[in-house]
Amino acid sequence: MCAQTLRPTACLVLADGTIFYGRGFGATGETVAELCFNTAMTGYQEIMTDPSYAGQVVTFTFPHIGNVGVNPDDDETADPVAAGMVVKWDPTVPSNWRASEPLVDWLSRRGRICMGGVDTRRLTRAIRQQGAPHVALAHDPDGNFDIEALIAKARAWKGLVGLDLARDVTCAQSYRWDEMRWAWPEGYTRQTAPVHKVVAIDYGAKRNILRCLASAGCDVTVLPATATAEQVLALNPDGVFLSNGPGDPAATGEYAVPMIQDVLKADIPVFGICLGHQMLALALGAQTIKMNHGHHGANHPVKDHDTGKVEITSMNHGFAVDSQTLPDAVIETHTSLFDGSNCGIRLKDKPVFSVQHHPEASPGPQDSFYLFERFARHMADRKAV
Repeated sequence: MCAQTLRPTACLVLADGTIFYGRGFGATGETVAELCFNTAMTGYQEIMTDPSYAGQVVTFTFPHIGNVGVNPDDDETADPVAAGMVVKWDPTVPSNWRASEPLVDWLSRRGRICMGGVDTRRLTRAIRQQGAPHVALAHDPDGNFDIEALIAKARAWKGLVGLDLARDVTCAQSYRWDEMRWAWPEGYTRQTAPVHKVVAIDYGAKRNILRCLASAGCDVTVLPATATAEQVLALNPDGVFLSNGPGDPAATGEYAVPMIQDVLKADIPVFGICLGHQMLALALGAQTIKMNHGHHGANHPVKDHDTGKVEITSMNHGFAVDSQTLPDAVIETHTSLFDGSNCGIRLKDKPVFSVQHHPEASPGPQDSFYLFERFARHMADRKAV
């Protein structure tokens, strides 16, 4: 084997100067982002197309990434949003009846820079011990890298703190949604008899969240992240949903919080997930904090304090609600059993609640579907008064 064959075609450079070499796949070029790790064993396509991963390169701790290929049904948004992917083993030829395309081809066509042949256990330990680093990821088939320039780019990147990314991933205009959850053998079907009118604020909404709302009997109208309370209430909704999304909640909250506070005055049910949970907490007077390395995976145990049950949940967040800042009118409903961080809140005297985890992602697989049913019940109760 010639020396040229052994030459690395990709490199990952951390801001502290640490370098990982490997084999590039997907698109060529460079990208700068925050590096996080995800422990999920399935769902890599959903992860790469989750708008919450904007501004992040994802390291997958599970080595068999790409083995089931990709298909249009599993996209959470129209295009991949994560900046790149780092894996241990190069993706293989897909072996699954649902696959319509190999992962490598899909990533290349969608412009995502990726890297294999990395000791992801070592990389994950570094993230856990030192926090999520700023990195530069480069792929060049000829293996030519300006390491000093890549280090400088990683160090110059400002990071996610103070960064409002919801504006970048939100919809350009409002739209209706009626597609329901996937079910065998029909696949995706349409909601033809909705009973609740819901306005969903799109901070980076995943399609399956909207499907869960439709499956709970909702007629969903999606509005951009910058929608005003007047625009929301003009649609006369039975409830308002606050979606997931990327970036620093405090930055997005500059325009989202006033809207939510005005909506709360209308005394209608409100339900938030992930960034929507953080937006609601900020609107109620709490604060958010940047986590060391965040929660990213499909095996996170969360305790429901109302029932005492433990749910196995999917999570993706690098910021969290500081439970020490929750006002007296807000009850903490869920906490992570990994580190005790806040995972849910509700108001004492109004049908307003939110969770940090992703109930639509089904890792349990149905441990958290009750949250959508609770939202529908709150809307039904309000209309019955």
